Amino acid sequence: MRNLIAGCCKPLATACLLLLACSVHAGTDPAPAPDFTLKSNSGTNLKLSELRGEVVLINFWASWCGPCRQEMPVLSELQNKYKDLGFTVLGVNVEEDSAPARKLLRELPVSFPVLFDTSNTVSRAYNVVAMPSTVLVDRDGNVRYRHNGYQAGAETEYLEKVRSLVRE
Repeated sequence: MRNLIAGCCKPLATACLLLLACSVHAGTDPAPAPDFTLKSNSGTNLKLSELRGEVVLINFWASWCGPCRQEMPVLSELQNKYKDLGFTVLGVNVEEDSAPARKLLRELPVSFPVLFDTSNTVSRAYNVVAMPSTVLVDRDGNVRYRHNGYQAGAETEYLEKVRSLVRE
């Protein structure tokens, strides 16, 4: 993600990310989720289209992002609560070097797969402009919800959207 804002001065980039932090895009017309294959923290490749039939929450994050760290336990809890209903969380780390992310995962383990988008190909395909960014994909493979940033309480909205989609 840092390379997505390269060339900007840090104060300007920070201000832009803060402005986008509370941006929510819900209720948009469903559009097909771009398919991708990425290496996971377990060493295996994971392909989004192989999860067709499940509701998938894709969370784009970086180890340097404080709100990302706050959100990870919330996402882990969602994964644990709804996995038996056909729900999966995928964490997508956007850093070119995955070492800081792997270090963070040792300190803050999660119950969901973490994927490494070291070339930012997937984050560009999903038009990621803020950290963290969350996308919900329905069982048919369509993007149904987007949320940029994280503040305590956002999990209430995630919970509402996940419940609705797993019932469909």
